[in-house]
Amino acid sequence: MDLSRFTRQADCEWRVEPFGRMRVPAVIYADAGLIEGMDDKVFEQLTNVASLPGIVRAAYAMPDAHWGYGFPIGGVAAFDPDEGGVVSAGGVGFDISCGVRAMLSDLRVDDLETTERKIELADALFHTIPAGVGSKGKIRLSREEMDAMLTGGARWAVERGFGAAADLERIEEHGRAAGARPDAISDKARKRQAGEMGTLGSGNHYLEVQEVAEIFDADAAAAFGLEKRRIVVCIHCGSRGLGHQVGTEYLRDMAIVDAELGIELPDRELACAPINSEIGRRYLGAMRAATNCALANREIIGHLTREVFADLFPGSRLDLLYDVSHNTCKVERHRIDGSTKDVHIHRKGATRSFGPGHPDLPRGLRETGQPVLIGGSMGAGSYVLAGTGLSEEKAFGTACHGAGRSMSRRAAYRRWMGRQVSDELFRQGTVIRSPSSRGIAEEAPGAYKDVRAVVDAAEKAGLARKVARLRPLVCIKG
Repeated sequence: MDLSRFTRQADCEWRVEPFGRMRVPAVIYADAGLIEGMDDKVFEQLTNVASLPGIVRAAYAMPDAHWGYGFPIGGVAAFDPDEGGVVSAGGVGFDISCGVRAMLSDLRVDDLETTERKIELADALFHTIPAGVGSKGKIRLSREEMDAMLTGGARWAVERGFGAAADLERIEEHGRAAGARPDAISDKARKRQAGEMGTLGSGNHYLEVQEVAEIFDADAAAAFGLEKRRIVVCIHCGSRGLGHQVGTEYLRDMAIVDAELGIELPDRELACAPINSEIGRRYLGAMRAATNCALANREIIGHLTREVFADLFPGSRLDLLYDVSHNTCKVERHRIDGSTKDVHIHRKGATRSFGPGHPDLPRGLRETGQPVLIGGSMGAGSYVLAGTGLSEEKAFGTACHGAGRSMSRRAAYRRWMGRQVSDELFRQGTVIRSPSSRGIAEEAPGAYKDVRAVVDAAEKAGLARKVARLRPLVCIKG
């Protein structure tokens, strides 16, 4: 992407002043190298977002931004319903509430002292937690139970014996999105989800057993319970087939409404609806139900992971550090033009990053700030950061969510073979298990940006501060 199209505000902050139909500026938080490596579609999509009705302050892109559907992945925008603000299904994404859960083990890397032990753990996790396209678990829900799940989220899962009540304190929104409307979920979406609870899905979803390899902020690490060589489990997944179906159906319905209302869009992928319209309210209810599906799904997978660890390492513990979603639209209070008001924050492939003292954080994390969980590619490791107060001023309390793709899945599949990738990672000390050799090739480390550069840019921009780096030991991929 051509840097001359931007005005540099700081080392990792670049701005595009409004032109054409843009209502607000567009801002990208990244260093020069990351921006130059981004596709021109990121510029096009971000400036298109800045033209949507009711958008406030600016349209933002995170350091891991890349081409998405309508919004760039890594895109953030807030809309004021009192000013005709809209909700966009493409601005949330198809995998609604896809997110990351980090669990702290009391084990150390020495407890996985041999390659055979890592293989045993990898095989046990792979056989216990279904992964991949169309994967099915053992849980089957009646219509009444699915309604209860779509309303209750992780709380429903805990009440059914999956997980622990203590987990709810460490889950965004305490494990349940209020305002969910199961009645806004179609029969087709329900059918797609019928056997998918407790499953990982495909693409960039994963379950990784990691070790804390490096500490950057000793005080924050201690507050989070992170110390070198400690075992951490990170789970990345979302709302599976149900969320995808919700996104598909409401994008179609919103496009019809836009035509009826005369809403002119620069890209039909930005199909949206006024927040205060009937379809806007219905979509938000469906999206919140899909969010609860994702929260319940991660809680169940966390429970299954605990069972595997308890079987292989009797007496061991896996305590929840935090569970946070990407791909959401949430009502939050922020300062807009000198006054505090409720706005609808779209985060697509971006994660909340609330700073110290924020009232929405649990007491145990309020002094340090929210854990920001950033997944890297297989073999590259992941990061734990902490939210900052400056992030709330910069981008509505948001940071990046991962490394971000630098190459399409098709291009990656043409370049690498799955067996080649898994063998190389095995030589580096990471055991990979996946039902799909093609999926491994598509998710090869070389298909992603350098996660270190992305994390460094997020910190330099003030979106979050580095706490620890995690190195993968076992990776279960869809």
